[in-house]
Amino acid sequence: MIGPLTPKSDLPVRSASAVVMLALAGGALWAGDPWFTMLVLVVGAAAIWEWCAIVWRFPDRWLVRLLWIGAGAVYLGGALTTLLEMSGEMLALASLIGAVIATDIGAYFAGRTIGGPKIAPAISPSKTWAGLGGGMLAAGTFLVALDWLWPEEGLDIAPLLFLGGALVAVVAQAGDFLESWMKRRAGVKDSGKLIPGHGGVLDRVDGLLAVLVVLGLMQRLL
Repeated sequence: MIGPLTPKSDLPVRSASAVVMLALAGGALWAGDPWFTMLVLVVGAAAIWEWCAIVWRFPDRWLVRLLWIGAGAVYLGGALTTLLEMSGEMLALASLIGAVIATDIGAYFAGRTIGGPKIAPAISPSKTWAGLGGGMLAAGTFLVALDWLWPEEGLDIAPLLFLGGALVAVVAQAGDFLESWMKRRAGVKDSGKLIPGHGGVLDRVDGLLAVLVVLGLMQRLL
């Protein structure tokens, strides 16, 4: 997720990296298979590697760390499975990814502008309730805007889309908190150094992973 602005801002580097990542993801999504599947597998492998590297630095016995690695395999595997299952639904997948990105942007600017009480300062000192509200508003507004562009004939689903966007934001923030907790337990700042200005792959997809896991569970249980 996007962190606080520092006196020597790395925002230009972060923005440039974000543009490159969006271009790669958008290009693979537009091209379809096998390119999309290849990108998902590469990103998934990097995320799993970083998860294991973080967990192995936990101050726990090796058995506990192995259990965390197993949990990560289930968690990340479930998210990647859902992502691959959605590969034929380009609009739905682009909408989901866009809502997660909107969450990051809304949370960043609302948190910076409004500030206020922290959600869990011991885990992620930069996350505020105002930021969460901004992320929910941004994600909900993004999905409603898509409905205006591609309306469902005879259906007014804007309220449901706004609620869905707000829920996406909450789940995405929960995914961010999970990774933040793991990094603090491991004593590391970032999950890796692969992406300039952003850290590791896991730092970039933590919120999306949580959303995909919840979505996958809903599809199987409902």
